[in-house]
Amino acid sequence: MKNFRKSRKALSPVVASIILIAVTVAVSIAVAAWMGALTIGFMGTEEIKITSMTFGSGTPETIVITASNTGTSPVTLNGASVNGVSIAAGNIAYLSGANTDGTVASNAQITITLTSNWDAGSNYQVKLTSTKGNTFMYTAYAPN
Repeated sequence: MKNFRKSRKALSPVVASIILIAVTVAVSIAVAAWMGALTIGFMGTEEIKITSMTFGSGTPETIVITASNTGTSPVTLNGASVNGVSIAAGNIAYLSGANTDGTVASNAQITITLTSNWDAGSNYQVKLTSTKGNTFMYTAYAPN
């Protein structure tokens, strides 16, 4: 029995420490790569700031919106509504600052014309919607 205990081999503490450090480094590299992949999708922000809204008379009546993309990524606008009523795609015109599909580059200004009836002296809330589902609102009074 005495010889049996002496012939037993074990890992030295130095080798065990090296293995623990190697496993810790490998796990930390894997976690860092995983977190890096998660944050890449969150780096770009969509932010449209509507700076003015003017009401054009005539037939048909229009609402002209001036806005700028203050976010860090391009924004593609795919819808608009006035006081909760959706504006048909054919009644939305991107005059300047955007592609024909409504994409606004970051740090760019855009002018949008909405064909919509309005009454003088009334309050109107315009809501623009992006393809990612973000909404950007602005409220103004129509002139008398």
